[in-house]
Amino acid sequence: MDLGQLRYFNKIVEHRSFTRAAKDCSVSQPALSQQIAKLEKELGQPLFERQGRTIRMTPAGQVLQNHAQKILQLVEDAKRQITDDGQSGQICVSATPTIAPYFFPELLDQVTSQFPKADFSLIETSSNSLIQLCLKGELDVGVLALSPLVKQSVSYLSFETLIEEEILLAIPAQHPLCKKTRIHLKDLAQSNFLMLPANYSLSSTLDSFFHRKKFHPKSITRVQQLATLQTMIASGYGVSLVPKMATTDSSRKIVYRSLSGDQPRREIALCWNSKRYQSELLSNFLKALVEFTGNQFGTADATQAEPFVNA
Repeated sequence: MDLGQLRYFNKIVEHRSFTRAAKDCSVSQPALSQQIAKLEKELGQPLFERQGRTIRMTPAGQVLQNHAQKILQLVEDAKRQITDDGQSGQICVSATPTIAPYFFPELLDQVTSQFPKADFSLIETSSNSLIQLCLKGELDVGVLALSPLVKQSVSYLSFETLIEEEILLAIPAQHPLCKKTRIHLKDLAQSNFLMLPANYSLSSTLDSFFHRKKFHPKSITRVQQLATLQTMIASGYGVSLVPKMATTDSSRKIVYRSLSGDQPRREIALCWNSKRYQSELLSNFLKALVEFTGNQFGTADATQAEPFVNA
């Protein structure tokens, strides 16, 4: 059994396909299949059941998967410690769709330039996927909104709050409510609310806010992307509540207002696997990221470097 075989095995599990795994590993499918056959022969057990184009792990494969992930993670951590100079290496950063478009561009421009010897990869994905990548050791740090749903589902990753952001009311520029000095949530009861899918952390945060305020919109239309939602508001189709960082509208077709009284907010945080070795490069990057966030969006507490220092 060698590390190459374990990497091939993990890729097959990830893609659930020999063909896609081979492509990801930049090897031919026969070569990948041959290595898995050698591994199965050495272990004396089949690792996959093949039914046409569909494959699934056998009980032996499930046991190996648990150990393979740990072994490969230990190897990567060893490499990090040996080659760690605080400036060179690889860092994988992820953010959710309601954060990435407003976070990554400036991050690339300001923070990554501080580490010219490092290689950065950026991933935009859902909160659930981000958390799973952190757990598997395939992601160094994620940036996500800590909705009640996220907080309840994971208790074994480390989170560090970056900012608390207000969620603003977004209404068409010609909407009658634009003339009001104060707008309360109850004023929107008869409006068509535009919202993201129910499994998005922003939707979870707003659902909790509505429940607390005993507010029930007359109708809700769900769309897949925040940009689509804003385009529909600009067209007069409905209203919504949008994170402050996403409230840029050069067309002036949307008016953004703070709700009077209790205002919805979301907590944006870093997420990382504290059980993994934290390289000097990663520690330096996280400190720079915290400073960048404070400068870019404002934060109540920019003294959050201590959690990133290795014990």
